[in-house]
Amino acid sequence: MNIVFLDADTIGKDIDLTVFEKFGNVTIYGFSTQEEMRERVIDADILILNKMLANSYTLEKASHLKLICVTATGTNNLDKEYLQQRGIAWRNVAGYSTECVTQHTFAMLFYLLEKLPYYDNYVKSEAYINNTTFTHFNNIFHEIHGMTWGIIGLGAIGQRVAQIASMFGCRVIYYSTTGKNNQPDYTRVSFEELLAQSDIISVHAPLTEQTEGLMNRAAFQQMKQSAIFLNLGRGPIVAEQDLADALQAGELAAAGLDVLSVEPMCADHPLKSIKDSGKLLITPHIAWAGAETRRRLMDIIQDQIAAFIHP
Repeated sequence: MNIVFLDADTIGKDIDLTVFEKFGNVTIYGFSTQEEMRERVIDADILILNKMLANSYTLEKASHLKLICVTATGTNNLDKEYLQQRGIAWRNVAGYSTECVTQHTFAMLFYLLEKLPYYDNYVKSEAYINNTTFTHFNNIFHEIHGMTWGIIGLGAIGQRVAQIASMFGCRVIYYSTTGKNNQPDYTRVSFEELLAQSDIISVHAPLTEQTEGLMNRAAFQQMKQSAIFLNLGRGPIVAEQDLADALQAGELAAAGLDVLSVEPMCADHPLKSIKDSGKLLITPHIAWAGAETRRRLMDIIQDQIAAFIHP
């Protein structure tokens, strides 16, 4: 078997990929353009990729290709109809990042909720040295206990966030974007009710026709001005110019984003000009990327290849 990694840099250079040599010859590319991909797949029996497009153009010369393993849950980059016509199998990975994304959700929340950028800067500016009191109250924050946490997308990650939020004493409500998700442990509400009632809103939904652009200016204007908004789902769920306008207008207290519509961030991104870390926190799509999470991901890919080769 010839196994080709097309964009291994998306896994991280700290992850040992030599374990795949037990299946055959392994060729690793850190990054590939579409033109490079066309040539690099020629002798491949198995492709491992993350964001690379797999379609009639990029796979035209891949005459030996039998399997594509996507090192992610989303498969929007696969032309599944074309793969079916060619008899090429594909696999994706679900459920591997639940704990890490949940952890990052709470990390972002507490960073914003407890005004940590302000207090960190207060101490590092040396304003705390020889102060007259042992504490400092100038940027008030509140307990999470008793707050209402609204969740958009109550799948595996959303449910884990809900579970932990409940342990902190939050009232958890959720909005089903499909209208089909009924979880008896939490209160299902309309989108408008979720916006109006929530002190914290976190998005853990996939990108669909129902969710694209869901969080727009009208939605932000229906939120509490004291609310914190978090997006750990997909970037295009948020109308980013609308979010920038809402933050500048004080229509919500703060926002934390781990995903953007275009990644990496573009030079003219509407949120780039907001430098106040207490108002806006953006992380570069790292919620899934704990070391253990990425090793777990590779273990699942290995199992998929083994099961494909030896059914």
